[in-house]
Amino acid sequence: MTVLLEVCVDSPEGLAAAIEGGADRVELCSALELGGLTPTPGLIGQAAASSIPIYAMIRPRPGNFVFNETDVDAMLREIDVIRASGLSGVVFGANLISGELDHKTLGRLIRQCSGLGVTLHRAFDLVPDLEDAINMAVDLGFERILTSGRAPTSREGVDDLQQTFELADGRIKIMPGSGVNIDNAEMLLDRIPFAEIHSSCAVSRPIVSESARRLGFETASQKQTCPDLVRALKNYCLSR
Repeated sequence: MTVLLEVCVDSPEGLAAAIEGGADRVELCSALELGGLTPTPGLIGQAAASSIPIYAMIRPRPGNFVFNETDVDAMLREIDVIRASGLSGVVFGANLISGELDHKTLGRLIRQCSGLGVTLHRAFDLVPDLEDAINMAVDLGFERILTSGRAPTSREGVDDLQQTFELADGRIKIMPGSGVNIDNAEMLLDRIPFAEIHSSCAVSRPIVSESARRLGFETASQKQTCPDLVRALKNYCLSR
C-alpha cells in the first residue's frame, strides 16, 4: 500500500515547494520554528487555490496547549475562517495542566468543524496514558493523531509509536512526525506499517540580512521546504 506523505509548510515558497515535489497533503502553518501557529490569511488564500488537500493549523499563540477561554474563542473563529476558505481540514490539540487531553475544549472545537477533516496534533505527545488518550481521540471523532512517540523525534520515540499504533488497532490513523526524513523513513515503516507520514522536508536557510538578525527579525534556525527532498521522500513512499 502506498504511504501518504504530508508536508508541513509555513510560507508561500514552502507551499509551492511541497506541491512541486509531489506532497499528497499539506499542513499549513505559520512560524514552524515555534511548532506551528495558525497561518496568515494571505497564505490561506494561496493554499485554497491548490489542487491537493490542505489542513490548516489552529493554534493562536506559541507555548503550551493549555488554552483559556479567550484562546478557545480565537480558535473557534479560526476554524470558521478555514471552512469559509474551502480548505480540507484543520489541525489542533489541547491539554489539561496534567498533560491529559482536554476533552471539554477538544469537544467544543470538534463541534465547530462540520465539513472539515480533523487531525489531533502533538499535544498528544504530552499525555501520561496512551490508551486513555487514544480512546478519547477516537470518541471525539479525530481522523488521525500526529505524534513523535512522546519524544523529541520519531526516531527516538519509535517504541512509543509502535505501542500507539497497536493500541489504536485501526480505529484511528497514527501518523509519525518530527524529524521524519528520507534517512529514517525506512526504519519507521519497516517496523510499523503506517499509512501516512509527516515531514517538513526542509533545509536550513541562510540568513539574508545580518541587520535583521541582530534586531531579532531573522533567526539562526530558519528552514525552508525543499522540493527535491519532498520528491525523494514521496518517491520512497510510492515504492513501499
